[in-house]
Amino acid sequence: MLNWDEMFATRSSRMRASEIRELLKLLDQPDIISFAGGIPDPALFPDKEFKAAYAGIFDSGAVNAALQYSVSEGYKPLREWLVKQMAGLGIPCEAENVFIVSGSQQGLDYLGKLFLSPKDTALVTWPSYLGALQAFNAYEPSYDQLTPNGNRTPESYKAAATQNGGKVKFAYLSADFSNPTGETVDRDGREKVLALAEDLDIAVIEDAAYQNLRYDGEAIPPILSLEIAQKGHINDTRTIYCGSFSKTLAPGLRVGFIVANAPVIRKLVLMKQAADLHSSTINQIAIAEVAERGFDAQVAKIKAAYGHRRDAMLAALARHMPDGVSWTKPEGGMFIWITLPEGMDGAALLAKSIETTRVAFVPGKAFFADGSGANAIRLSFSCANDQMIEEGIGRLGKLVAGEIGAL
Repeated sequence: MLNWDEMFATRSSRMRASEIRELLKLLDQPDIISFAGGIPDPALFPDKEFKAAYAGIFDSGAVNAALQYSVSEGYKPLREWLVKQMAGLGIPCEAENVFIVSGSQQGLDYLGKLFLSPKDTALVTWPSYLGALQAFNAYEPSYDQLTPNGNRTPESYKAAATQNGGKVKFAYLSADFSNPTGETVDRDGREKVLALAEDLDIAVIEDAAYQNLRYDGEAIPPILSLEIAQKGHINDTRTIYCGSFSKTLAPGLRVGFIVANAPVIRKLVLMKQAADLHSSTINQIAIAEVAERGFDAQVAKIKAAYGHRRDAMLAALARHMPDGVSWTKPEGGMFIWITLPEGMDGAALLAKSIETTRVAFVPGKAFFADGSGANAIRLSFSCANDQMIEEGIGRLGKLVAGEIGAL
């Protein structure tokens, strides 16, 4: 028998199953109230608009191009639409600065491949998006903690990276309504991250997957916008903006995008040529059609729905969670982060919850590069109605109260 473990590349040892992907299997059990998967509500998908878009493609001369190989950079009309969207965010750019990927997750994988050699250091927040850690892990990095409003010196980051056998290569963060905490980095924190990146001469990867999902509060310019204001042109910047249509239009089509300086885009194009040649042509055309005809209306619809669900969950938490438990109060996105008393373990709580109360969530430890965060859990409100929220949080609150009493 072959010993496959000895044949695999060393990077494969860093690959781990996603706890979230595994928990999604629980959605098939009808008696489970799930706050686990941070996925869009399919009832809110613009299905009629996509039906019309695909029908239009097949009823026109565009069908041959839609079913054919295409350019690696992405469908040009979609990239041009994104140029207009970026201008509205304070990010003036050209189509050459926009690159289409098969979901923003592919973009994170490409960026890990582009920047990380084994033992190099990636700066990430504690906690951080699990999918980003999975994407970067394959390239065998070390991690160090990025605290946007912290006071660590560039020299301390350099020294730690050198001790680990490599260099600091980039800072990764989600500045708006992050997954998993739902928190937003204020303007001062964004400017400090930029200043740190300048001192370290590294890239900044800005994960903007939830950019459009603001329910209240005042919008803060993206990090890339702030840097363009400082330097004058996108081709002089070090920030790489990663966006997605998964949270606004449809995740199953796997269409995301990267906006960055032209030299980085050119390297990413070479990677895509070696990986999958190009993202699905027909899906890009459909996304472009639906976005052009009604993106703002679709965003308004989902914001109203998700904003209501966030309010319902925050109110339920206030009613049902015992003393000693705290949580974030996000201005947007899909997540609320719960901090449990020291000594409690989110994974153990999940096991007991599934067995007794039939409520699912994600344990917090999975989101920490250093394996800490055991006393935290992530809740998602995106696919839960008022009744599910009230019942599920009520059950969970009783379970947590019992566990606190047993400490």
